[in-house]
Amino acid sequence: MFQATESPFLVPFDKSFRIEKAATAPPKGAPEKKELKDQLQKTVRRLDDLQRKLYALDQWSVLLVFQAMDAAGKDSTIRAVMRGINPQGCQVMSFKQPSALELDHDFLWRISTRLPERGRIGVFNRSHYEEVLAVQVHPEYLKLQKLPRKISLKKRWRERYESIVAFERHLARNGYLILKFFLHVSRKEQARRFRRRIDRPHKNWKFSDADLRERVLWDEYQDAYEKTLNATSRSWAPWYAVPADDKPFMRATVAGIVEASLASLGLEYPHVDEERAQELQDLRGKIG
Repeated sequence: MFQATESPFLVPFDKSFRIEKAATAPPKGAPEKKELKDQLQKTVRRLDDLQRKLYALDQWSVLLVFQAMDAAGKDSTIRAVMRGINPQGCQVMSFKQPSALELDHDFLWRISTRLPERGRIGVFNRSHYEEVLAVQVHPEYLKLQKLPRKISLKKRWRERYESIVAFERHLARNGYLILKFFLHVSRKEQARRFRRRIDRPHKNWKFSDADLRERVLWDEYQDAYEKTLNATSRSWAPWYAVPADDKPFMRATVAGIVEASLASLGLEYPHVDEERAQELQDLRGKIG
């Protein structure tokens, strides 16, 4: 199975992650904005080459999961990292409030139907983790799920963590490279971005009254993220808590982790045996 790419932002597997100690800003000495943009462009070009090999080889599937507080920059990061990659080999799924059909299935059903095929990169903008993040902060949502077993909330979250870990391990055993990114924005930076969405008319559509209602629950969300990342970061499906206050740094960091992880698979274009190689030469001679 895939083994996690090392990074200063890799969430450890020993449940020692503490969200209040995790950086939201770049470390001292981080490259300047222009250098980060150049770095991102070069990384995306390498990603494009790796994606072509991934598609041609048709053995691995790649799943990128993005979770964050509102205004952390999920959409722009996905757009920046996946720009330049052949859209034939990439698909982005966004998960919002579950439909009536989805609520009639188990909580992993709706994401399992949207997993990327072999040879493709799938991106989840929010994901199955909403069931242990948003739902943990708003346990009243459970009433809509019509669950038959009445158990304590503590046990409910523990069981869901166990189900997620088992599910992702099953995927990893069957050729999935899973990378999960928590874009870690500070409360102060989120406020600045909210104000900008109001001040700039072309960004007004991004702002919702619900954003402020969720902001009041900041501490509850931070607690849910800490518990979730500790419970579900594994070597075969790692979490990376990436500082999100500086978008160029965040995008370059995410792209670098994705590129290094794909490179670790040793992807190559498929090779044909000698017999097929001779057949191709014979066919070449028949091209008019």
